[in-house]
Amino acid sequence: MIHDIYPHVFSNRYIDTGVRDDDYIFFFKKGALLLRQNNDWFDLPTRKEFIGSAGEGIFLFTLNNVNCFLTGECSVPEDPCYVYQEINFFRTLQQKDISWASIVAVQLMNWYDLNRYCGKCGSLMTPKKDERAISCNSCDNIIYPKISPAVIVAILCKDKILLARGKNFRDGFYSLVAGYADIGESLEESVAREVKEEVGIDVSNIRYYKSQPWPFSGSMMIGFTADADDTQPIRADYKEIADAGWYSRGNLPKHPPNISIAGELIEKFESGVL
Repeated sequence: MIHDIYPHVFSNRYIDTGVRDDDYIFFFKKGALLLRQNNDWFDLPTRKEFIGSAGEGIFLFTLNNVNCFLTGECSVPEDPCYVYQEINFFRTLQQKDISWASIVAVQLMNWYDLNRYCGKCGSLMTPKKDERAISCNSCDNIIYPKISPAVIVAILCKDKILLARGKNFRDGFYSLVAGYADIGESLEESVAREVKEEVGIDVSNIRYYKSQPWPFSGSMMIGFTADADDTQPIRADYKEIADAGWYSRGNLPKHPPNISIAGELIEKFESGVL
């Protein structure tokens, strides 16, 4: 999956430290990330590549034991090797360490951007020095990064799997039923509710599979498998789901790659593991 970057090492342990010349700098312009390109290879720029105060930013994480910082200002050298890439670019980038660090940086950049002001008193928020959080000096309100739990489920019946096409999916592309956990329900209850709401069937024997951080939507994807009777009529809600149906091995439609938990579950079904 996309966060499996071994032998590279990613650590989100927060460190109160200043930026050094060899530290990586994450600079976004209209949501696109600045990278240094050499043919088909991409690198994160370092502090020493910039002019003046650029790079004096907020600590993000470490990548391969190098500290990474987010900056809101940057004097980019006039060199065609510096390019900007949108977030979807990192879904297919072969450099797994750069890809994963970049989408996590996008999530943190969005979180800082959406929490510039205190939700209680309206004062400016400032990053804390001792942990990954922002605080209000006026009312002491503290905000931590928001992570939304979402369930995703491979629904099985004998040698078939239920796949659904979201309303915003491209034609012919299908995935698993998924949705956000709601207030006051367990994850297993979320699975049963989402399946019933989106495709109109009941599931049983709900089993935990594994979880995956998914910074594209600021989510924690929690994967499950479940059983269902394929004689139940499928009723797509037509709000989120345009179509759904049962598919057998060797006859699956286009579906997500295994960078996601959805793709991994579908591929395990196809190979007979599920």
